[in-house]
Amino acid sequence: MAPTNITEKIARSITLLRAFILASALLLAVAAVVLGLVLTHALRQQAIDDAQVSLTQFTTGLLHREIVHGGRISVGYRAKGLVKTSLEARTDILSVKVWRPNGVLAWTNVAPERMGKQFPISDHLREAIEQRRAVAEVEDLDSAENAAEARTGVDQALEVYAPITDGGYAIGALEIYADASQIEASIAHKKHVIWLTTFAVFALLWGLLVLLVRTASTMLRRQTDQLRKRSKDLMAAYAKLEESSLEAIESLNATVEAKDPYTAGHSRRVQRIAVAIGEELELPKNRLDPLRLGALFHDIGKLRVPDAILTKPSKLTSEEYEVIKRHSEDGAHIVGKFGPLRATIAMIRHHHERWDGRGYPDGLATDEIPLEATVVGLADAWDAMTTIRPYQPALKLEHAFAEVRNGRGTQFAPDVVDAFFAAYRRRPAEFFTTEAGEAETSGLHLVVADIA
Repeated sequence: MAPTNITEKIARSITLLRAFILASALLLAVAAVVLGLVLTHALRQQAIDDAQVSLTQFTTGLLHREIVHGGRISVGYRAKGLVKTSLEARTDILSVKVWRPNGVLAWTNVAPERMGKQFPISDHLREAIEQRRAVAEVEDLDSAENAAEARTGVDQALEVYAPITDGGYAIGALEIYADASQIEASIAHKKHVIWLTTFAVFALLWGLLVLLVRTASTMLRRQTDQLRKRSKDLMAAYAKLEESSLEAIESLNATVEAKDPYTAGHSRRVQRIAVAIGEELELPKNRLDPLRLGALFHDIGKLRVPDAILTKPSKLTSEEYEVIKRHSEDGAHIVGKFGPLRATIAMIRHHHERWDGRGYPDGLATDEIPLEATVVGLADAWDAMTTIRPYQPALKLEHAFAEVRNGRGTQFAPDVVDAFFAAYRRRPAEFFTTEAGEAETSGLHLVVADIA
């Protein structure tokens, strides 16, 4: 994985950590609220249950023997006196009612004129009788049945319904009204404690999480800086290695030209002409740069050609020519071992292919040949035609131009030939190496115009 990709991933990780801090704050706040609500609800219910048990045990123990006789409710004359005396010790109890299962109020210590009347059976009263268990709830005193209790000045009362049993059967129920203000005050105080504790604990957790994330973020930043420095050093080392590799290849290329004085400067001339054609074809930089290198090193494969063949002053035999032809493949293998030159492999291998398919090494034709290879091929052929070789003299320029034009669509790619002539018209000096040759260009513009 490239160092740049690693540093980008670390930077994204830091951003994600910051987003995580904000998201965790929101989640912890929601969790704190939910937990606080659950705890306060449980606290409230526990307080009501405790009060219910206390009131039920107190009242049942006080009245049961006075209101149950012979398996039915029958309130004795002592009940009112017992309740009055006992309530002096329990100022929180507002009133006590004794209910029969059919909703008839059998007895009460407040507003006794209600006794003997039948009232609608409330859900809590029915539940206490049918399920034989005490039920408690804080309620508003707003019904006709508890109008007398409402006159005590209490807005809310804890109503406890406790079954009256005899022999395992529910024969009625006690209804106990108690002032809920003390319970509510106790619940409110404990609620504050619960909320403060909950938020304090969650705030501490979030603080620890922030500290952990900041530590991780600092470590990631430090690693990012280190990676960037290492990446910079690595890129500098890689650039130096590329430079050294190219220098080594250039030295090898110079060795090839040094073997044959007739080809001295050939690679540089081919490079100059190929780049001029490539620019005329409007090749982008990412294709023009490899073309520049491919043209320079197109004959690097001649390193494997014996000197006796490479510098032979007379015509080559067919066997020797086959050896020479292998230089394009050998050159592709050589540059393929150098990373910066891998983009030049195709143009070096195929720069001797022909548009009509009669070239080498693979006999490619027309658009099968890479465009850059056709450019290098034409530049190579032009330099070969216009320079002195042991096997042939240099062609007159008008003859060389005619050869290029005649090879359009057979040896050379048509578009590349057109670009060649267009590039010559723009900057003819790029196509010649001697002063004589350059001087000759002044009289060739009309010739080129006629040929092109």
